[in-house]
Amino acid sequence: MHVGIIGLGRMGQAMAERLHEAGHVIVGWNRTPGRLDGSVGEEAASPRALADGVEVIISMLTDAAAIEACYHGLDGVLSAPLAGKLVIEMSTVRPEVEVALARSVAERGGAFVECPVGGSVGPARSGSLLGLAGGTDEDVARARPVLDALCRRVEHVGPVGSGASMKLAINLPLLVFYQALGEALTLCRHLDLDPGWLVGFFSETSGGANVLKGRGPAIAEALAGGAPATTFDVASIRKDLRTMVAEAGSLGARLPLAEATLAVYDEAASAGWDARDGAALPSFWRTRHRPADGAVTAP
Repeated sequence: MHVGIIGLGRMGQAMAERLHEAGHVIVGWNRTPGRLDGSVGEEAASPRALADGVEVIISMLTDAAAIEACYHGLDGVLSAPLAGKLVIEMSTVRPEVEVALARSVAERGGAFVECPVGGSVGPARSGSLLGLAGGTDEDVARARPVLDALCRRVEHVGPVGSGASMKLAINLPLLVFYQALGEALTLCRHLDLDPGWLVGFFSETSGGANVLKGRGPAIAEALAGGAPATTFDVASIRKDLRTMVAEAGSLGARLPLAEATLAVYDEAASAGWDARDGAALPSFWRTRHRPADGAVTAP
């Protein structure tokens, strides 16, 4: 199958490599060219050029503004005829963004499935993401050959917009947990325990999260003063938290834990942590200290 991937960041590149390995013919486009390995596929000159030459269009983009530019902008996907084509949108955005885009794709004759995923670069490369699909039964079934190559499990959770809602929901406990772990480690930092042992032990407790099993070594590396490889950076985490808070507001609700966590991560960004991996966040709070004057400072 000829598959086009719009957005060749860390996730997009990993997905391209995985789909190429699975036997699909890959075409890619990125705002900054030169991101796709020539052995994996070719880069198109524009989103429209990509759409013209493929059967399936995947987008994995930063935010709603990037989606607007790539689909509605000059030489965007929606400037191409989409009859017979399938769009699979995989970004983490609010449900209303996916619903509006699905309507625009349908007006151009295309089919649309949203499928944001749980997991980062490693699972994308190994085909072990968790897919949260929204769309009609027919369209999701059509997307299965591509999604099954990327995901160990794909759940059809409802119509378009449902996948976006579920993606925000599953990310929230993870992002709050990073902060909770940092606060917990503050209580025992004076014991000077080995970071690897400490993270391993926490993973066996009732309060331990699954992320400790997958990203435990990276968390321990950060606690020891290292800089783990970036797969899901603090800037993206802050964007997701802002999106969650905004979506809750549209539903007449508040997310006080998410709001408080976002405030701490905004502090981390101000301290130069935006490009660091999320696994480093527990070490941000753990290494803060409160001097005698009561002012809290960061390292």
